[in-house]
Amino acid sequence: MIFVTVGTQKFQLNRLLASIDGLVEKGIIEDTVFAQTGNSTYAPKHYQSQRFLNRDEFLKIIKSCNLLITHSGVGTIIEGLNFGKPVIVFPRRKEYGEHVDDHQLQIAEAFEKKNYILVCREEDQLEKVIKSSEKKIFEKYVSGQKAVVERIEKFLETIED
Repeated sequence: MIFVTVGTQKFQLNRLLASIDGLVEKGIIEDTVFAQTGNSTYAPKHYQSQRFLNRDEFLKIIKSCNLLITHSGVGTIIEGLNFGKPVIVFPRRKEYGEHVDDHQLQIAEAFEKKNYILVCREEDQLEKVIKSSEKKIFEKYVSGQKAVVERIEKFLETIED
């Protein structure tokens, strides 16, 4: 199952949802697709969707999917990586009125540079990127959170004395 999620912000991501619909309609995507469509106005015709999910539902679907296709939300990307899922990031773009700037593209490129994910910058690349995700060997994501917390704790100990 492919899980497509566009997050919960006020911005739409119709390009992604419509592109997935077209690939399902043409039979290029044969897997079951489920999407969390958020505030997008596009209504998928060839796969199931729901506007919003609670956290438990969201995590359950990520855990059970074979491929996660997401906007460039750091939390969603990391959840997918933590569950060992192949992740394709389709960042919202300013030029399409999907966000106020291109920080989502910058986030996606940072994860891509570490070989954690694949980035799909334009909808006409989606088929190719999905196919390449089937063979791609990704680096294993390791959170640096514990090391950061330890550094902060050590620093705080030095200023408390």
